[in-house]
Amino acid sequence: MTDFGEDDFFVASLKGVILKINPSARIVDITHYIPSYNLEAASFILSASFRYFPPQTIFLVVVDPGVGSARKILLAKTKDYYFIAPDNGVLTLVLEEEKVDRLREVTNEKYFLPEQSLTFQGRDRMAPAAAWLSKGISCEEFGPELSSYEKFRAEKPQIKGNEIVGNVLYEDKFGNLITNIPSEWLNRLQEKTGKGGFVLSVKGHEISSFVQSYSSVKRGELLFLAGSVGTVEIAAGQESAAEKLKAKIGDEVRIGVKAR
Repeated sequence: MTDFGEDDFFVASLKGVILKINPSARIVDITHYIPSYNLEAASFILSASFRYFPPQTIFLVVVDPGVGSARKILLAKTKDYYFIAPDNGVLTLVLEEEKVDRLREVTNEKYFLPEQSLTFQGRDRMAPAAAWLSKGISCEEFGPELSSYEKFRAEKPQIKGNEIVGNVLYEDKFGNLITNIPSEWLNRLQEKTGKGGFVLSVKGHEISSFVQSYSSVKRGELLFLAGSVGTVEIAAGQESAAEKLKAKIGDEVRIGVKAR
């Protein structure tokens, strides 16, 4: 997963390095269209997709605005997966869900390309490390143990009185706004208040259409629903909710209940 796009030589170079070291490697693209340098978006997409891959998958994440700086390269092993990424917060969300069994800094030059550029460490250091890891090299071989890693501050949803307060976490290709509010919290709110339907407030707009699918409303009508990643999602029938609401990542979202 990268923010490289696919118009240049960057992605092909990563794959070439991996296949040269391990010709039997099976490479699957998550996406190469992370918004440039957007660590929060990358962290969300990784956390939304990693669990659907088979055990022992190695995730190579190259979203690296600090390339060439003193930032570390991480190798994190959890019960089922491996992650290689810059130590810049991009693994924040996934490592909140997965218990870290081993955490290493990737420093061993033996597993880098012999000729390196400070501007393309994804190709010269991270990709070869991932390839050697796929050939059975143990985590301990790659570098020293670490006790911590960089995290960004992820907003947490809360129940305040008779409302759930959260934030927009991600905007997808369709302009749907994915929040950090767990869908299951709606039942908790209803049980707490004993009241009827929900109303969602964002950017000065109130949305009362809580539905099961995007097709439940007319074109352009705003709605919210339980999204596929287990959180509340704001959408508009066949249009962009982000554009209609002028909303963005980080905006506050409130969900309350209407009287029966």
